Formats: sequence, structure tokens, C-alpha cells
Amino acid sequence: MSSVEMGDVSRTEIMIGAITRMLQGLRHVAVGNSSPIPGSAALLARALSGGTLRVSLLGSRKHNAFTDGGRELFDCAAQGRIDAFFLSGGQIDGAGNINLVGLGDYPQSHVRFPGSFGSAYLYHLVPRVILFREEHSPRTLVPKVDFISAAGTSPENVYRPGGPYALVTGLCVFRFDRQQKQFRLESTHPGVSAQDVKKATGFNYIAPEITPVTEPLDDNALRLLRTEIAHQIAETYPGFAARNWGVGQS
Repeated sequence: MSSVEMGDVSRTEIMIGAITRMLQGLRHVAVGNSSPIPGSAALLARALSGGTLRVSLLGSRKHNAFTDGGRELFDCAAQGRIDAFFLSGGQIDGAGNINLVGLGDYPQSHVRFPGSFGSAYLYHLVPRVILFREEHSPRTLVPKVDFISAAGTSPENVYRPGGPYALVTGLCVFRFDRQQKQFRLESTHPGVSAQDVKKATGFNYIAPEITPVTEPLDDNALRLLRTEIAHQIAETYPGFAARNWGVGQS
């Protein structure tokens, strides 16, 4: 593959690149179910680290050393042995709260989501929780979630080592300001303006005067993602790998 032009890089690959950079220098990253974009980023970060980063990819036989499922994941988090995790939701608001339960007044929700599982527990304990959501619209990024499955912040007198670190969407990257308890726009993806983000976001956030463009992966990392990492993630997410890079399960 020759030098990659910006137009050749997909929005999914931009998101993967943004998340990959957030994982540099960490020891252990865990990835939950239904998370192919974070999973790809974690595997790429491991490859770029020379294998020093440990990746626990739930649902994978090849890239997960856990033998006791969620219980072992929760034990590791409680012991401070997971540096980063990923969460998403049907709704995410400006305070970092996520909704994995449903839309409308609970328990009479008119739309139901998969459920919270251990999201509140892991959000509280893992130091670097990266939120992600491909769809960036007022429907998904709301002023206030209908149901708080996992709270973005806690009262000052509550011991909480974990919490939101960033939110990566199909349009941009937000960083979470723990002092302000609010997201700050860090960058917009190529071809996306700050005004585009403002129109598509339902919550208020801190906006800089000048917004940088999200940095894409360099040629070497992009080549690695499209070959070795694409085949690795295909073991757990064959449809995702085939759709994005035309590879099947290895």
C-alpha cells in the first residue's frame, strides 16, 4: 500500500486512530461486548507498543485471557488492574451520564436498550473510561439522559478513581473536564466543522475559539490496521471486518 491520502481514510478509521492515541503508555485495556471500534483500537495500540499493552477483548478466544467472564473483569477493575475501558449508550449527556436502559419515563420506557450490566461499577473504578458513539445527533447526545445507567460524576465526598476521559463520535472528539464536569471539544474529524458539531449536539460543551482537526493514523499504523488488525478483529466481529476492510475471519 502506498502513501495514504486523507480521502482514503474512513470515518471509522479516524475514530479508531483517535482512541488508539488515548491508549498509549497504558498497561491493561479491557474491551466489552459490542465494541468493534474500541476493540480495533486496543489491538492496534498493542501492536504499536510492541506487545507491552495487555488487551482483554471480551467475546474473543484469542485476545482474552479471562476464564471467568465478567466476574474476572470486575475483580481486575476493583484491584486497580485495568487502566482503560469503553462505554456507550442509547443516550449520552453533557455531564457524562449514559443511558443503557431505555427511552421515556422508567419503568414505562417506550424503547428498551440492552441494559446496564456492570457499566456503573466499571465507570466508577476504571481511571480512563472512553465513551464512544458512531451516531452523533441530538437524538443520541442529549441535554439530560432519560435514565442514568452510569453516572459521569459523583459528589466531592465520594471516593471515585474512575470516570469519563473522552467521548469519540463519528464527527469529533470531546475530552471530559473533571473540574467543570463538562465535555470540551478537542477536535473535529476531517471534513467536519465546529458548526457541524454544534448543530448535531444536544448538550452544551466547552468550545475553543479554534478547533483542530482530528489527526489521522500515519501510513504505517493505517496499513497495520487494514491488514493484521483487521484479521484479528474479524475473529470476534467478522461482519465489521468484512464491511470496513473486506477481510473474513482468520
